[in-house]
Amino acid sequence: MAENKALGKSSISFGEPVLIMGSGSIVGQMENEGPLAGCFDKVSDDKNDMFGEDSWEKAESALQKEAIAITLEKTGLDANEVRYLFAGDLLGQTIASSFGVLDYNIPFMGLYGACSTCGEALCAGAMTVAAGYADTVMCLTSSHFASAQKEFRYPLEYGGQRPLYASWTVTGSAGFLLQSQAISQSANKAAKNNYSCKIAITGVTVGKIEDFGIKDSFNMGCAMAPAAAWTISTNLKDFGRTTDDYDAIFTGDLGSVGSDALYTLLDEQKIDIRSKHYDCGMLIYDLNSQDVHAGGSGCGCSAVVLSAHILHKIEQGEWRRILFVPTGALLNKTSFNEGQNVPGIAHGVVIEKIEM
Repeated sequence: MAENKALGKSSISFGEPVLIMGSGSIVGQMENEGPLAGCFDKVSDDKNDMFGEDSWEKAESALQKEAIAITLEKTGLDANEVRYLFAGDLLGQTIASSFGVLDYNIPFMGLYGACSTCGEALCAGAMTVAAGYADTVMCLTSSHFASAQKEFRYPLEYGGQRPLYASWTVTGSAGFLLQSQAISQSANKAAKNNYSCKIAITGVTVGKIEDFGIKDSFNMGCAMAPAAAWTISTNLKDFGRTTDDYDAIFTGDLGSVGSDALYTLLDEQKIDIRSKHYDCGMLIYDLNSQDVHAGGSGCGCSAVVLSAHILHKIEQGEWRRILFVPTGALLNKTSFNEGQNVPGIAHGVVIEKIEM
């Protein structure tokens, strides 16, 4: 069995790729009105995206509960076959996750990486499987436009106006089932793969906090761009790769403004990703016809785009190796009201179509 290798500043190359056995996504109605309409596993059936609950926070918990159910159904596994669950959200003390996953009785590790939480969960989950501490883990995250407004902005009833460089929090959740090759190759598991091919995480680059002095909490794209630039450049250095070694590079939710900032920062290092860069916040919404300003954001943004769009494109052969870099703005109401900066974080996940 090949050994895992710690590379450079903060990366790990897995000796045995960690398989993504399946994934499930659920979104609100607005998300299913964008360019990815019809790609998601489930869509809210009410215009207020309450998902049968009486509060926004409970609605977000319902999102996570359903995302797990969809993922387990698509992979043919039961909750008791999952060793660990890595999950997080945007709410205080990650209550959307803790209440959402409660009934599944899976050993739980709550995470907070702001909008980068999908990347953080995949890094932690893949490292756990690759190290041999678990055969099967679930990675999960969510966001809800209305609950995020209450947590970070103003209540919806306030009717506050957003600047044009602001983003729109995605209502959505996605789960990902990761598994070791050994367990997936056993006779009773082989038929349960959600994909017709093998899709795997072959390495990760854990990000570090970057603070460029941004104080405007609406300008999250520019606050997160430095972290994305650091993670992308570090991944290339640590793995000894160039941009040509990736078919596509995805950021989480920089939006149109943050993406331009990312290009400028990478240009300074003579790295040009323009021809193969996609931002999940710009993929999920139509910036011309939907009133989202700079694009989408939130933990659910990169998660549902990965689940409903990116993994299927890999399965279809459009991309063989991609770098997935969700981004997060590390602030809360207290830090903003005290005049502190908005630092950013981004985690890199190398995902490949592999032959077995």
